[in-house]
Amino acid sequence: MKKILITMMLFFGINLCAQDQLEAMKAWTEYMTPGPMHQMMSKMAGNWKTVTIFTDPATGQELKSEGKATFELILGGRYMKSVHTGEMMGMPFEGFGLDAYDNGNKEFVSIWADNMGTGIMVMKGKLDEKSGSLIFTGEGYDASTGKNMKYRSVSKWVDDNKTVFEMFGEVNGKEEKMFTIEYTRL
Repeated sequence: MKKILITMMLFFGINLCAQDQLEAMKAWTEYMTPGPMHQMMSKMAGNWKTVTIFTDPATGQELKSEGKATFELILGGRYMKSVHTGEMMGMPFEGFGLDAYDNGNKEFVSIWADNMGTGIMVMKGKLDEKSGSLIFTGEGYDASTGKNMKYRSVSKWVDDNKTVFEMFGEVNGKEEKMFTIEYTRL
């Protein structure tokens, strides 16, 4: 009787472990599989002309600069890498972004680094179904104040060949538009 009881306990224990493993494999498969949000992100893949418009808050004067951006899906369509080049305030500009949709946390994640600083900006966001815009929030270092600044960005697809990106920063407790980038597919 003792042998039968031990055999049954081992059998059920192995089956429970196997079931746990199947559930874990299913969960990991769902987490790693690109879905509708990744498909939406893929619309940016390709080469783009950029026009960046800064508005001087003191004078209201617009300063424009042109550049290029390349967006590329990587790691099986799970992430979007972007490389930006151009000119900013009369200086050569280079920037790098990595965007993702995290299936587990149900949110977009974006990191950004460029040659205008030495830090990395991390932002998280959601799709605003009503406007069709991706809205991100995060923080990054502001060299002019020596402190972190709260940022918000809004990306809006006009059509398959035009996208508008707006960046806002919190200055003295009030949100101000910092710049707009208009992307036109090449």
